[in-house]
Amino acid sequence: MQTKNRFKYSVIATALTLGLAACGGDINLTSTVDESVGDTIIENPAPTPDAGASLPGKANTALSNEVSAALGFDVQVQVLDSAINESTTLVANVNGKTVMYAISGGLEVGGSVAASQSRSTSGKAAKARNPDLDVVLTIEPGAVLFGQSGNDYIVVHRDAKIMAEGSKTKPIIMTSLQDVKGEETTAGQWGGLVVLGNAPSNKCPTDGSDCALQIEGVAEGAVFGGTDWEDNSGILKYVVVKYAGFEIAPDNELNGITFGGVGSGTTVDYIQVHSNADDGVEFFGGAVNAKHLVLTANKDDSVDWDNGFKGKLQHVYIEHAKSAGEANRAIEGDNDGSTPDKEPQSNPTIANMTIIGNNFDTADKDSEGIYLREGTAAKIFNTVITGPSEMGECLEFEGGATSSVTVDNANNDKIVMQNVVMACTNGENFKNAKADDKSVLLDLAAWFEAEESNSISTSVLIGESGIPDSGSPLIAADAGQDVATTQDAWFDSVNYIGALDGADDWRQGWAFGFGGGVVTAQAEAEGCPTGTSAISPADGVTTTCQISGDITSDLTLTANNLYALSGPVFVGHDKADSATLTIEAGTTVFGRSGSDYLVVSRDSKIEANGTANSPITFTSSEDISSGVTGAGQWGGIVLLGNAQSNKCPTDGSDCALQVEGVEEGAVFGGTDDTDSSGTLRYVVVKHAGYEIAPDNELNGITFGAVGSGTKVEYIQVHDNADDGIEFFGGTVNAKYVVLTANKDDSVDWDNGYRGNLQYVLVKHANDDGEANRGIEGDNDGSTPNKLPQSNPTIANMTIIGNAFDTADKDSEGVYLREGTKAQLHNFVVTGGAGMGECFEIEGGATSSVTVNQAIAGETVISNSVFACGENFKSAKAEDDSVLLDTEDWVLNQNPTLNLNNSTASDMSAVLNGIFTIDETPSKDLSGHAFFENADHIGAVSEGNDWTANWAVGLD
Repeated sequence: MQTKNRFKYSVIATALTLGLAACGGDINLTSTVDESVGDTIIENPAPTPDAGASLPGKANTALSNEVSAALGFDVQVQVLDSAINESTTLVANVNGKTVMYAISGGLEVGGSVAASQSRSTSGKAAKARNPDLDVVLTIEPGAVLFGQSGNDYIVVHRDAKIMAEGSKTKPIIMTSLQDVKGEETTAGQWGGLVVLGNAPSNKCPTDGSDCALQIEGVAEGAVFGGTDWEDNSGILKYVVVKYAGFEIAPDNELNGITFGGVGSGTTVDYIQVHSNADDGVEFFGGAVNAKHLVLTANKDDSVDWDNGFKGKLQHVYIEHAKSAGEANRAIEGDNDGSTPDKEPQSNPTIANMTIIGNNFDTADKDSEGIYLREGTAAKIFNTVITGPSEMGECLEFEGGATSSVTVDNANNDKIVMQNVVMACTNGENFKNAKADDKSVLLDLAAWFEAEESNSISTSVLIGESGIPDSGSPLIAADAGQDVATTQDAWFDSVNYIGALDGADDWRQGWAFGFGGGVVTAQAEAEGCPTGTSAISPADGVTTTCQISGDITSDLTLTANNLYALSGPVFVGHDKADSATLTIEAGTTVFGRSGSDYLVVSRDSKIEANGTANSPITFTSSEDISSGVTGAGQWGGIVLLGNAQSNKCPTDGSDCALQVEGVEEGAVFGGTDDTDSSGTLRYVVVKHAGYEIAPDNELNGITFGAVGSGTKVEYIQVHDNADDGIEFFGGTVNAKYVVLTANKDDSVDWDNGYRGNLQYVLVKHANDDGEANRGIEGDNDGSTPNKLPQSNPTIANMTIIGNAFDTADKDSEGVYLREGTKAQLHNFVVTGGAGMGECFEIEGGATSSVTVNQAIAGETVISNSVFACGENFKSAKAEDDSVLLDTEDWVLNQNPTLNLNNSTASDMSAVLNGIFTIDETPSKDLSGHAFFENADHIGAVSEGNDWTANWAVGLD
C-alpha cells in the first residue's frame, strides 16, 4: 500500500450553493494544487461556486486536459489519494462543469480510525464503536469515479458509510481511466469497491474476543465482522462498476463489489458489475440484502457467498459475455471448506433470477449455472437457468469428501428450489453429487423434479437481451411464487419467473448495455443536453430543448425534458459523420409543423428503448399543449439502411435511392441485409404524416432498406395522415405493432421487402374516419417479378376496419398486388357494416405475376378467419373475366395442406374488443427463430394483452 497524505475536509451543502471548506491541521487541499506539474498554481483552475469553495481531492491539470480532450467537453479531474476521515461529498458538476474523480491507491473511507485501531492491537483491532468518528462519503447522482491501475480501489471501513445514491437517468459510475477516455477496455483495469461492516461471519472468534477479519484483495488493516446483523454501511443505488477486479496475488483478487460482514441495514438496489476480472459480487458473511442486480460479462463467479451469508436477493440478471468470453459460475455458494456445518451457516434467500450462460470452456473452468458446496444452505425461487449447447452443467451440488453436509442440506430441506425452470440445451441440466469412489450421493434431477413447481424446458422463449417473449411460460399467469407472501415481506410481490416480467425492463436507462452506464454526457446546461438548445417550455412547465440540423456526434435525450424538432433533423450524414441518438424511456419528442421530422441516415443509429410503463412518444406540439390534435401536424420518423431494394442499380454501382417525403439526399439501399439501424422499443408515434406534395407524404415510420439487425418491437403509429409504417425493401423484422386511426394504409411494403412481422394490430378510426387498407403489399409496378421480390412472412395479425367509404378509397383488409408474394398466418380480418372487401389479390393488366404466384402456392394464407360483409374480391382481367376466384383460393386451395381458413358471420363472432375469441387453431411456426408459437390467431388475446399501459386509441 502506498504512503498517503491524510487530509480532512467537511461539507456544507444547500439546494443552491456548495461549500467545501478545508479544516483540521493537516494539508489544506484546494483546487490550486497541481501534482502533475509540481506547481502550487494551476493553469486551468476548477470553477468554484463561491469565494473560498473547493472540491475534494487535488486538481490535476494533466488528467483534466487528457479526459476533456477524449470526451470533447470540459472536465475537471480531482485526484483522491488519501484517507477520507471526515464526511465528504463528491459532486458531479460545479457551475455547469463536469467533475470526475481519479482514485489513486487505496481510498479508505474512515481509514485513519481503522488504521489506528489496527496498530493498537497488533492487527487484531479491538473494535470499539465511536459514533463521533463515523465518516460518510456521499456521492451525487451522475458522478464518475475512475481508477488508473489495479492498485486503485475504494474501501469503506466499519462504522463509516457510503451514500452513493444515483438515479435512473444519472447513475453513479465507477470505472477505469481507459473507459473514461474511450480506449480499449478490459477486466482488471482498476481495483473495485469494498464495503466492510459489523455483521457476523462464521470465521469470527468463538472465544468472545472482538472479530476483525482481514478482507481479501486489499491492504492490511481492512477488517470486518462483528455481532450486529442489522449494521448499516449506507446506500448503493443506481451504481455501475465496470472493468475492475485486479489480482493482488494468486487467489487474492478484488471483486467488483466486495461485501465483508455487511448488515441488513445497508440499502443495495439497482447495481451492476460489468466485466470484472474476478467475481461480480461476493458476500463474506453478513446479511446485506440486494434488489435489481445486473451482473454481466464477469470473468469468474457472478455471485459468490461464504462464511455464513444470510442475505436476501431479488431481481438478479446474470449474463455471461455474449462473445463467449471468460466466465465461470453464475452462483458459487459456500459455507466453510474445513467445517461445512459451521454456524452461522450460509443460507441466503434468492428470488426472481435469470441466468444466461455462454460457451466458454477451458481445462480450468467453463460457463456454468449454480454450484452449491462446502455446506451451504439456500432458498431459491422463481429462477430460470439457460444457455447454449456448449455451456457446462447448469445445476450442481458438491460431491467428494466434503459433500455430506451439502447433500444432507438438500435432503433435509435446507436447500430449497421452487418455481425454478431448468432450460439448458447442453444435455447437462444437472450434475450429480458423487463420492470419491464415483458412487452417486444425490440424483440431482430426481431431487429437482420432486418439487412439483419446478420444470425442465427446451424453450422458455427468452430474447437475446434476456426479456421473455409474450408467449413465454416464464410470464404466464401465476407462473411464479409470490415470495412476499410465502417468504418475507421484504420481497416484491410477483407472479413470474426470472428477473424480468416482459413489460418493465428495470435495467433500461441506467445499466451498461441497456441504454446507460456510459461515460459520455457532460454537465447539463440550462437543463438541456449539449447539442440541443433551451426554448420556452412547450407545456408551460417542463424544460424544453430544441433539436435542429444534423446530429454528428452521439446524443442522449433524457426523460426529464421535452424535445422539439426544428425542421429536418438528420442523425449523421449518409455513411459519414455517423452518430447514435439515444432516447431514454419516458422521453417525449414533438414537431410543430410538417417540416419537422427525424431521419436516421445510413450507418447511424437510433437507440430508443422505452418500457411499457414509460414509452417513448413522438407527437405534435398541439398534443403537448393540450390543443386540438389531428393527423399531419408534424412529419414523422425515417430510418435509412444498407439492405437490399430491387430499385438498386444492377450494374454494380452503389445504391443510393431517395426516400419519399423528405429533402434531397436522404438515401437508402445497399447489400447488407443484416444491417442495424438501432432499436425502436415501446415507441409511440402520433399525429404525423405531413404531405410534402401529392403522392409524396411522410409515413408514421418509414423503413428504407432497413436490415434485420435492427430491433423493432412494441411500436405504435396513431392518427397518421399517410401510411402507418412503410417498408421500402429491406429485411427488418417487427413484433408487437399497433396501428390505429391511420388515414391511408396501415402496413405498406414494396421493392423487395422480405422481413417478418408478428402480433400486428390494425384498427381503423372509431368514428369511421378516413382509412384505406390494413395491408397494401407491392413488389414493383413496372416489373412485377423483379428481384429481390417482396415476400414478407406475417403471423398473428388482426385487422379491424370501419365504414369509411368514398369514391377514391374505403376501409379494406388485405390487398396484394404488383407481383408481391406473402406468407400470411393466423389472421383475423373483420370490421363493422359498410367496410370494403377484406381480402383481395390484384387484377388488371399487371395481375398475372401476383395471381400466378397465388395459384402456384408461392403466396399462402393459413389458419385465418374473415368476418366482413364482403370477405373476398376476385382478381379480374381488364375485360372483367375472373383470373382468380379469391374466395375459393382462400377457403379451398390445396386441401392437402389443411390451411384452416374460414369465414364468420360478423365481428362479434371473432373478436371481443381487440381480443380474439375465434377458436381457429394457430399455425405451428416451430423452426423459425423469429416467430413464437401463439395459442391463438389474431394479434391479441385476453390472457396476454401486450398493448396494456402503453398503447393509445384502442378504446
